Amino acid sequence: MLILEEKDILKRLIQNDSLFNMIGVVVQQYDIIPNNKEHIGAYIEYQDMQELRDEFVEELSDTIVDWIYSSEKYEEIKKKLVNNGKSEAAASQYIGRKAKNKFRANKNSENVLIQGQMGELLLYHFIQKCMKAVPLLRKMNIATSSDHERFGADAIHFKIENDKNIIILGEAKTYTSKYKFNEAFSDALDSILNTYNNHRSELGLYIHEDFLDDEMNVVAEKYLNNTLKSVEIQLVSIVTYNELSIIDKIDENTIRNNIKKIIEDRYRNYDNNKIDMSKNPILSRITYIVFPVWDLKELAEKFQKLI
Repeated sequence: MLILEEKDILKRLIQNDSLFNMIGVVVQQYDIIPNNKEHIGAYIEYQDMQELRDEFVEELSDTIVDWIYSSEKYEEIKKKLVNNGKSEAAASQYIGRKAKNKFRANKNSENVLIQGQMGELLLYHFIQKCMKAVPLLRKMNIATSSDHERFGADAIHFKIENDKNIIILGEAKTYTSKYKFNEAFSDALDSILNTYNNHRSELGLYIHEDFLDDEMNVVAEKYLNNTLKSVEIQLVSIVTYNELSIIDKIDENTIRNNIKKIIEDRYRNYDNNKIDMSKNPILSRITYIVFPVWDLKELAEKFQKLI
């Protein structure tokens, strides 16, 4: 028996249209396995010949509070602050500041770069926008060992579809100039398969009570205890990488068409022989997101300054 209905999940999706005004999204069938389904290409939007780079980073950083707190938790905290003497505006500022502190603390290893957090935040938004699935579990901050942070899905989301309880495992891989695209894509593929194969044994590394509402907490507990019925696992992998191709900056349409062709070529030129669905049948349920960024290192530095 379903705990919630599909409409109950849809009403929990966050409003992120403002962020996606700054992101171009191309959903289509690409020349990559599995090629019987749609995958995603994405890029920072343009207005005429100007990339909306600063606006994209600002919008993304503004959504950190959504990543940390459900709307129910946000209102609960805000009400308490107002009752203790803060104005509505001051309470909102306080919650935003605390949310960014929590977000920064999500990574405790100095070796983990800010671009990883940026990628995880993008993943969170794409799963909600394109897959219509809400957060269910999140990796806890393990202060005793930074090694633990390398394990576990970057996102575990939930939706109800065709009377099935869909669990979406997501991985975000973000590469600056160190990796070529094909190497990055292979690494991301290995990572999401490792996440899928090991996530059940690592469920003790996840939390849910601090950012979900009561009904979603019940779903999370049932998944953790294996009492959630009619479960189907799906995978999402987002690869954000440093693109070096030259684009013709003539007008918006030319720029978008250039970027779309670059994304199509990246998918097409990946060796499909490396995607073995006979060995890993779960790959029939994967959705790829390819997100080229020009001068990704500089973009990550902008993001870091804002958080």
